[in-house]
Amino acid sequence: MYIYDQSDWPKFKWDTDKISTILCPLLHDQGRLLGQMERVGFKLQQGTFLETLTQDVIKSSEIEGELLDQTQVRSSVAKHLGIDIGALLPSDRNVDGIVEMILDATQNYDQSLTKERLFYWHTKLFPIDKYTKIKVGEWRQNVMQVVSGKMGQEVVHYEAPKAGLLDKEMALFLKWVNEDSNLDPVLKAAIAHLWFITIHPFDDGNGRIARAISDMLLARAEKSSLRFYSLSAQIQSERKDYYKILEKTQKGDLDITAWIEWFLGCLGSAIEKARISLSNIFFKVKFWEKYQHVSLNERQKKVINKLLDGFDNKLTTTKWSKMAKCSQDTAHRDIIDLIEKDILSKNTEGGRSTSYSLIQIDRANA
Repeated sequence: MYIYDQSDWPKFKWDTDKISTILCPLLHDQGRLLGQMERVGFKLQQGTFLETLTQDVIKSSEIEGELLDQTQVRSSVAKHLGIDIGALLPSDRNVDGIVEMILDATQNYDQSLTKERLFYWHTKLFPIDKYTKIKVGEWRQNVMQVVSGKMGQEVVHYEAPKAGLLDKEMALFLKWVNEDSNLDPVLKAAIAHLWFITIHPFDDGNGRIARAISDMLLARAEKSSLRFYSLSAQIQSERKDYYKILEKTQKGDLDITAWIEWFLGCLGSAIEKARISLSNIFFKVKFWEKYQHVSLNERQKKVINKLLDGFDNKLTTTKWSKMAKCSQDTAHRDIIDLIEKDILSKNTEGGRSTSYSLIQIDRANA
């Protein structure tokens, strides 16, 4: 028996106390991240937004085993958003289609989610041509099973509702997504993700569309089209657990507490990673503000930026020469100059090669 076989489907229930202990601090962290982003300039906001959406597109496809070219995706996102990143590389229509779906979900988050809009997203994922072997822009018409194992030894992990039920199931789902309710919108994003992927209304692309729906509802929760964290990137890093909790929930009863706990935990990790990344950006800005009047050559700026970006190996003259593409004598002069300017210091620990580190400035207030 699957979850949709329950007599009171889809009346989901969950342990409110358990979920509240996770949701409340998560909402605080979410608001804190948005507040931090408001402190930075437009250019930095735009750059962070570009990189976040690029990762969202790449990782959502990667979860399904499809690898996209990062440079193409980044160029496509920049082109669609009108962000100047210099020369734009051409991108194929598959990349452009996925980008357009994600952007429609996040930029037009306040628009109703309709059958027609979902069909539009599906055609963007699967451009119709003679090679397409699936039904595109319409509900599936066959049995859908998630199967693994060798031929003759297949294991059925999940079987979705029958095709004849899809109009009814999706009408109910879309009505719930669009109606006003007292349900927290972040919690709504978690439930919508599970509900849609359980119905599995398309021949293919259900996972990517489910994640786009989650992104749309999270944008509604924040009342912002700007994305500064990638839920899809975090799901990709927890891919095995993602499929495991989905299968377990879909074979259970209508108590989806475990799924919501997992989803909120995943979202919290995505927000925390974005916060750490933003703190590093603030630190970098603070560092260069401190040394803005110090004269440095391009080699020194390049290596310092690598150190600020997290280069965690011991910096030696040899490594400097490789990073800066210069001789070891030039590298040594660059290093000595930075020591005299109180930017680098010689490490005290012994070893065959002398190593150096940036003189630390206060990260706490960055």
